[in-house]
Amino acid sequence: MLTRLRLCSAAILLAPSAGLRLFAPSAGLRLRGFARPLATAAPSMSMADAALPTLEDLTDPREWLEEVEGDKQIGWVKEQNADAVARIGEPSDKPLYGRLLEIMESDEKIPYIGRVLNGLYYNFWQDETHVQGIWRRCTLDEYRKAEPEWELVLDLDALSAESGVSWVWGGSIPLDEGPTVRKERVMIRLSRGGSDATVVREFDLDAKAFVAEREGGFALPEAKSRLCYKDRDTLLVGGVFGEGEMTDSGYPRSVWEWRRGTPLAEATKVYEGEQSDVSVGGFAYLDRGRRYELRYRSLTFYTSSYELKVGEAAWAPIPIPADANVGTFADQLLVTLRSAWLGHPAGALLAAPADGFMGAGDDAARSALLTPLFTPTETCSLEASTETKNYLVLSCLDNVVTECRFWRYADGAFSLERCLKGEVGLSPSFSAVDAETSDDLWRTSDGYTQPTTLALAAASSPDAAEALKALPAFYDAGGVTTQQFTAASADGTAVPYFLVSKEGLPLDGSTPTLLYGYGGFEISLTPSYSAGIGAAWLEKGHAYVQANIRGGGEYGPRWHQAALKEKRNKAYEDFEAVARDLISRGVTSPSKLGCQGGSNGGLLTGNMLARPTAGSTLFGAIVCQVPLLDMRRFHKLLAGASWMGEYGDPDTDDWSFLQRYSPYHNLDEATAYPPILFTTSTRDDRVHPGHARKLVSKLLDLGKGPSTFYYENIEGGHGGAANNKQRAFMSTLAYAFLERTLAGAAAGGKKVEL
Repeated sequence: MLTRLRLCSAAILLAPSAGLRLFAPSAGLRLRGFARPLATAAPSMSMADAALPTLEDLTDPREWLEEVEGDKQIGWVKEQNADAVARIGEPSDKPLYGRLLEIMESDEKIPYIGRVLNGLYYNFWQDETHVQGIWRRCTLDEYRKAEPEWELVLDLDALSAESGVSWVWGGSIPLDEGPTVRKERVMIRLSRGGSDATVVREFDLDAKAFVAEREGGFALPEAKSRLCYKDRDTLLVGGVFGEGEMTDSGYPRSVWEWRRGTPLAEATKVYEGEQSDVSVGGFAYLDRGRRYELRYRSLTFYTSSYELKVGEAAWAPIPIPADANVGTFADQLLVTLRSAWLGHPAGALLAAPADGFMGAGDDAARSALLTPLFTPTETCSLEASTETKNYLVLSCLDNVVTECRFWRYADGAFSLERCLKGEVGLSPSFSAVDAETSDDLWRTSDGYTQPTTLALAAASSPDAAEALKALPAFYDAGGVTTQQFTAASADGTAVPYFLVSKEGLPLDGSTPTLLYGYGGFEISLTPSYSAGIGAAWLEKGHAYVQANIRGGGEYGPRWHQAALKEKRNKAYEDFEAVARDLISRGVTSPSKLGCQGGSNGGLLTGNMLARPTAGSTLFGAIVCQVPLLDMRRFHKLLAGASWMGEYGDPDTDDWSFLQRYSPYHNLDEATAYPPILFTTSTRDDRVHPGHARKLVSKLLDLGKGPSTFYYENIEGGHGGAANNKQRAFMSTLAYAFLERTLAGAAAGGKKVEL
């Protein structure tokens, strides 16, 4: 099990693949004829107070907007929502809404398999009929058919109707007692409206029903919990024992053993960390016949301490650097480095016999056991991995072009069998079908203009794949090409980006162009097929650009660390450099260029609003989704404390640099800002909606109402939407805003019907 235990996925800011790119709109806006009143629900203040907080005076008169669901706050939200819809237009009335919804609910979508249990292939599915979704299963032979006959396992729409709660699927956690034992129990996560906090209930796969608590079924209350089965009658669990057992970041700080048939209050604490830790957790699992127990303390977002128990051996610390990631494969430890160690560079992946490594007496003895499976170069980094029964498959990026390497494990050693390289703009990827029992792989391939295909392959011959499923062409990509360029950043660093546009694009600055970026948490942006971007943007002859700025993982840890904390400005300088390069090439012009980003990318686009080197100098409009914007208080809001490893601690001298990229503190009355649309979610319990609320309120108080738009979805969690109708609504709202401002009448072009 090659695992990144860096806080687990729950605490990371939303990566683009998690859903924001679906409603990736385009920007660029001159809003003539749009009039809006100032909000009436907010407390009145003088113009002098309206500028607060500033870098000189940190008084914040808008903290009242941080109360998420108060009547006054929701009243303010509804007023902003109504105003945005009135000025942009009702999304559900537009043809684009119907088209996007049709795409999202199409029966021609690929029904990806999430798990294989007892020879059955499980899929979670949403469409027009199944709004909240269904969990279903079939055999592989059935799955091979164009229209499989699925067996219904769980209907979330029926469950929601019965309970009166809008349940959102959060995944399943199986009971694994080894390859020879049937898996008939799972723990199922469900959230209210898409929040990170979930309720968790035990489910019987044979009966296709939840196991009642009165019959000994496990059930956990709503919380940001962590759990796994230790054995059939024991859960390892954290996060459900009150505020005293949570970290400052809002995640579990202890691990408890809970025995079946006993009250949760009688669970036994077996491990704990400090309140200042980001997160604490524990796992018990089987890896190719070997039993491991692992527990960890995430000291910061990028540093952890680990303890390992192999079989019946005693617990022992894993002697690796604090910023390394660790996992296992059979009897091997796998260590991914984020800094140099024992002669191996940052970004390397190393393997060592677990027993020997844990028993080694010093670094010299440990070093002799290490086998490098990946060593980075200036252009090549390790992006991800998957594993089958006998293979470890590495996904690497070489100048942001995918390369997959296949390592076979046999007789206690790894051997590299083959490499498969992708092309510019195309991304092949592999994932295990059932790592416990076979070497089969799902092979997917897609690109900006190539619809996704799914095939079944063997790790021993991955290029000989059986085609299974394929997306139709949801938009007309005729004549659309993908090119890769680089832009020179302020310090001379070459920053790659992809330009997706019509062949023969006129280089006269006339093309409406959407520039997308993220630039954080070592997350890479790679080519993928987005029917939403294609149907709403590319099909109209507009251009789409994806920037691989520093802060991401495209070139490994060094690329990420180049924009950490006090060096955050490098990410923003890179993004501005790409914008300038597009303008200098004649692809677009400032009035036609928009930018968009969400979560950490919302902080990026918030800075594109506030930085004097960006703003209307470079952009005609901005879309800012589920963003961080108040860097003085981000660590006090929801999971914000967990991100101090990325940004810094504003309660220390770090504020001296944090203040430079806190958009909320860098707005003023005198500056003319480009039009901007903010979107967020009331149910987002990762990035607090107060970030967007407060900055919008400040813009309104500074008299920037005509160019400021805000829409807050009442459901949706950090993904911004909880079902396809909400996703289509939010996506259409953003595209309508961008189309009107970059390409429509407000931008001096023809009126375009959406």
